[in-house]
Amino acid sequence: MNKMGKIEKFFTYLILTGLGVLLAAPFMYMISMSLASDATSAKLTFTFLPGEFHFENFVRVFTSKLNFGQFLLNSLTLVFFSMVGQVLVSSLVAYAFARLRAPGKEIIFIILLSTMMIPTEVTLIPQFVLFTKLDWINTLLPLIVPNFFGGAYNIFLLRQFITRIPVELDEAAQIDGLNFFGIYVYIILPLIRPALVAVAIFTFVWNWGAFFGPLIYVNDVSKMPLALGVQILSATNSAGQIPPWNLVMVGALVLTVPMILVYFFGQRFMDQLSLSGGSAGIK
Repeated sequence: MNKMGKIEKFFTYLILTGLGVLLAAPFMYMISMSLASDATSAKLTFTFLPGEFHFENFVRVFTSKLNFGQFLLNSLTLVFFSMVGQVLVSSLVAYAFARLRAPGKEIIFIILLSTMMIPTEVTLIPQFVLFTKLDWINTLLPLIVPNFFGGAYNIFLLRQFITRIPVELDEAAQIDGLNFFGIYVYIILPLIRPALVAVAIFTFVWNWGAFFGPLIYVNDVSKMPLALGVQILSATNSAGQIPPWNLVMVGALVLTVPMILVYFFGQRFMDQLSLSGGSAGIK
C-alpha cells in the first residue's frame, strides 16, 4: 500500500506539474515578447523562451507619447476608491442585515439578492442616461461611485459570515457601553477580516482589468485606465501597420502582474475564509 501510495503521489504531482506548465505557457510567451527588440516585433519572430533581453522596453512604454504612467495612475485611483467603498459599505449593510431587527428585513434582503440575476445589459442604457444627467460622463465617477452602494454578492458573503459570530459578543459589548456602530467597528470588523480581504481582492480584480465600463463612460485618453491604455497601445494608424507587440506585451504585464501579486499575498486570507466556514476566525 505504501508503494502504491508513492506511485499515485508521483503521478499526481506529474499531472499537476504538466498542467501548471501548460497554464504558465502564455505568460512565459508574453514575457518573451515584452523583452524582444523592435526588429523582432516587426518580423513577428518571437520565441517561447526569451532570446533577447531589452529591459528598456519597460522604460519606453512609460515615456511614450501615450503617457502610460497616467493610465496606471487612473487604474490605481479607480481600484483604491472602489475597494474602500465596497469593503466599508458592504460590511456595514451586511452587519445591519445580520443584526438589526426591522420589519420586512428579509424581504429587502431577497430583493437585494434578486438584483444579481439582472443582466448588466438591461441597466446599461438607464445608467448611462443617469450619469449623463449628473454630468459624470468622461470621468471615473460612474465607475467609482456605484461601489459606495455596496454589491449584492459581497453583502451576502459578509452577512453569512457575520451571522455565525455569537450574539453573546454583541451583548457583552453593549454591557460595556458600546453602541451599534461601536460593536461594528471594534467587534465585527476584526472578526471578519478574512472576508473583508476576500471582498477587497474581488473588487481589485474586477476593477483593475475593467474594460467595458471605461470604454462606455470615458472618452478622454488621459482619463482612461490601464486596460483601455493597452488597447490603445495596440492600435495602429493604418491597416498594414504592425503594432509594437513588444510594448503591448509590456503593458499587458503591467496589467497582469499586480493581479497575480494580490492573489499570492491574499491567498492566506482566502484560505482562512474557506477553512473557517463562516466562523469568523474565532478560536
